[in-house]
Amino acid sequence: MQIQTDYDLILAQLQAVTESEKDLIANLSNASAVLSMNLDRINWIGFYLVRGNQLVLGPFQGRPACVRIEFGKGVCGAAISSGMVQRVDDVHAFPGHIACDGASNSEIVLPLFRKGVPVAVLDIDSPVFNRFSPEDQKGLEQCAAFLEEACGWDSLLEHV
Repeated sequence: MQIQTDYDLILAQLQAVTESEKDLIANLSNASAVLSMNLDRINWIGFYLVRGNQLVLGPFQGRPACVRIEFGKGVCGAAISSGMVQRVDDVHAFPGHIACDGASNSEIVLPLFRKGVPVAVLDIDSPVFNRFSPEDQKGLEQCAAFLEEACGWDSLLEHV
């Protein structure tokens, strides 16, 4: 059973917590908290930041996670390499899935860009198979687009 998520409310909350702040880590920390408190049936949510040809763990909510992910590896690596959202109904069927938390059964990963350059991914895991609907993807894409503009990515771009 899918529960309707109010993505307009989430966007308003993201705007409120980032309104006068440009620090990347502060904004991503609050964004992970806002998303975590508004999304049901998830067990991990967070950001991986681009560092060279790897994704490095950034602000998150949940259990300890993989620290580094190579481009092209797992769902996060596929998202950053392809530049496309990866919505996976069953992570166990995804070739090369990286099991940071064995309780995760579905996942959605959204790549984030600044000035056309990939800077991060937003990764959300769920213990529920088929957790993320096309409507979730659309709402989360709006959140990701907002964060691409609202956060201070310039410090990260220096390391890309």
